Amino acid sequence: MPNNFDEDEIISEMVEQDAEAREREAQAIRGLQSAYKRMREEISKVVIGQQDVVDQLLVALFSRGHCLMVGVPGLAKTLLVSTIGRILQLAFRRIQFTPDLMPSDITGTDVLQDDPETGRRTFQFMQGPLFTNVLLADEVNRTPPKTQAALLEAMQERNVTVGSNTYRLPLPFFVLATQNPIEQEGTYPLPEAQLDRFMFNIVVNYPTAADELRILKQTTGSEEPELTPALTGKQILALQEVVRRVPVAEHVYVYARDIVRATRPNEPEAHNFVKEYLSWGAGPRAGQYLILGAKARAILEGRFHVSTDDVKAVAHPVLRHRIVTTFHADSERITTDDVVDMLLKKIPVELEEKAKRLAR
Repeated sequence: MPNNFDEDEIISEMVEQDAEAREREAQAIRGLQSAYKRMREEISKVVIGQQDVVDQLLVALFSRGHCLMVGVPGLAKTLLVSTIGRILQLAFRRIQFTPDLMPSDITGTDVLQDDPETGRRTFQFMQGPLFTNVLLADEVNRTPPKTQAALLEAMQERNVTVGSNTYRLPLPFFVLATQNPIEQEGTYPLPEAQLDRFMFNIVVNYPTAADELRILKQTTGSEEPELTPALTGKQILALQEVVRRVPVAEHVYVYARDIVRATRPNEPEAHNFVKEYLSWGAGPRAGQYLILGAKARAILEGRFHVSTDDVKAVAHPVLRHRIVTTFHADSERITTDDVVDMLLKKIPVELEEKAKRLAR
């Protein structure tokens, strides 16, 4: 009897611990949803419309990803990023990228200074604008590859190397870069390795007629909206951990993998239109960001599980800058978004069912 009693007691404690863990997870989800709602409300005070763009930015923020925003001038890209910096209790800096910008201009440099106590001269590191939490890299394609490489290290490794020393960047660290798709004179195309470090490539389109009318009315008056800070750095780090803990079913992992593999024209199972329209497909990092983006989207919608619909919802911003079209596609004005549309129409019929069978 004592042994049975001990076993029952242990089982009871385990059930209680599981219940407490589930309650903590539920509270974390509610906290993330509340933060998401507050941030959207604050952003809407300044930026009118562009809800899809705002949602994608917040999904990337809670997934620890960086974003590249592409759109013509005057669509509030810079305003949106600066607004996010204002409503977060984080350090925010902006770098205007220009052709004469050097790596030391953004990373910092060693400066020779006099030590008043010893009278000796020593080198001291002076931090550059990269040492921040939210970085706006404005017109990132206007700077030479050498400076782009310095930003690449910061984005991937979350640190900066100057000389023989490596310095850690503060966390959270979030890069929001903008790019003008029209004016290409004096620009340096971003290398594929750097493009791959951006979780999302977000296309900012023109506002609707109703939103444009609201913009005219709201921005030509004398009132300045007052923004209320929504989150601290510690809260953001905690919420990012919540997103990482969202469970994913096996068939969703397989589905995300199959979407990525279907973009590669050299794969045996590649569709004919992929071989015709794409010269290069996406790498494994695309699959990682499909899963992370799907996790964040699911939890922001109040679900603690990921579906294939969540993967589909983030497929365009994840894939559009990771696949390369052929000359034939360009001549027919087939864009990467068009190819992703074709893939999403094919994959649910042919690959999603296979993913479910493999998960059994």
